[in-house]
Amino acid sequence: MTTINENFLKLQKNYLFADIAQKVAAYKEAHPEANIIRLGIGDVTRPLAPAVIEALHRAVDEMGHGETFRGYGPEHGYEFLRRAIVENDFAPRGISLSPDEIFVNDGAKSDTGNFGDILGTDNTICVTDPIYPVYIDSNVMGGRAGDFAGGAWSKVNYCPCTADNDFIPSLPTAPVDLIYLCYPNNPTGTTLSRQELEKWVSYALQHKAIILYDAAYEAYITEADVPHSIYEIEGAKACAVEFHSYSKTAGFTGLRCGYTVVPEQLTVTAASGERVSLNQLWNRRQCTKFNGTAYIVQRAAEAIYSPEGKKQVKETIDYYMTNAAIMREALAEVGLKTYGGINAPYIWLKTPEGVGSWDFFNSLLHEINVVSTPGVGFGPAGEGYIRLTAFGTRENCEEAMGRLKNWLK
Repeated sequence: MTTINENFLKLQKNYLFADIAQKVAAYKEAHPEANIIRLGIGDVTRPLAPAVIEALHRAVDEMGHGETFRGYGPEHGYEFLRRAIVENDFAPRGISLSPDEIFVNDGAKSDTGNFGDILGTDNTICVTDPIYPVYIDSNVMGGRAGDFAGGAWSKVNYCPCTADNDFIPSLPTAPVDLIYLCYPNNPTGTTLSRQELEKWVSYALQHKAIILYDAAYEAYITEADVPHSIYEIEGAKACAVEFHSYSKTAGFTGLRCGYTVVPEQLTVTAASGERVSLNQLWNRRQCTKFNGTAYIVQRAAEAIYSPEGKKQVKETIDYYMTNAAIMREALAEVGLKTYGGINAPYIWLKTPEGVGSWDFFNSLLHEINVVSTPGVGFGPAGEGYIRLTAFGTRENCEEAMGRLKNWLK
């Protein structure tokens, strides 16, 4: 008799964004005339940079000729891209990495969800709250989260991040093994200073814990004291894995490409007491379960690091951050308290007093046809907030803010 992984039955009925999509689709079906503006899911709207398009065309042409055709590529990525990553994303910040420590993937979501494959199911986990749902759900699937009750998982250590503590999480009060950090943060758009991040690295080193650090939005950082990589902190290469994505920086949500950094000096303990290399284990896992990111996509990612590509990507980032500034100003005009939007393309909005996240989501959808993301979907500490993204078009961003201001006035 075939059985299943019982942990999957513990998952909540719907993934947060699938639940939102269903609610929006139902409203649209009932009101086909509605002009819905989507500021909920963090999908981009700007086209790919011209340098990326040109690289895609060149790579496609290569695939049409026998002498330049590419078949299976290296599971951990072509060296031309891994070397470009090291030389452009890390070396200028004084971080020394080898291309062998870079693993190219099809987007950060895959690796943040899959990395638990090589880690024991008895590891205790710690998350900041609110948090990107994949970190929790992947650990539910892996059997590390316990049971869901009262809006929280029984085996998860939550470190609340709210206005009361300036969105700076306190260190765990008990030893934990796996720590998920995302900065700039999704969903709150807030950041940690170098001094605060040093505390987490020190904690991980002291307790022999691993930090799984999601740096998907580092390109949006504008403030000098905010680290772009956890490896800017001394000792981090001995305790941290870092995830990067081209989705929100270069518009690759449709192409799918990113990378994970697994330092060669990072080790974990086997049952025998032996220290085992995570880099080697992750490479073995990828060789077994992943056939690599498409060659043409990796050439497109390489183009981001050309002088033209850097300039064009920066223009796109500036476009979205201008949207964020427009949103923050409009929301302040009507007396709503916002966070984020300075080092990240997300606005974390406090709902009116006494109004829950889903209630405010429904009001925005039904009364002014604007889609948001309810904060409670990101964890218990997200109740009383909603997330808005700055990834829309300028026209939709301005129109949505105009609707909201008129509605609240």
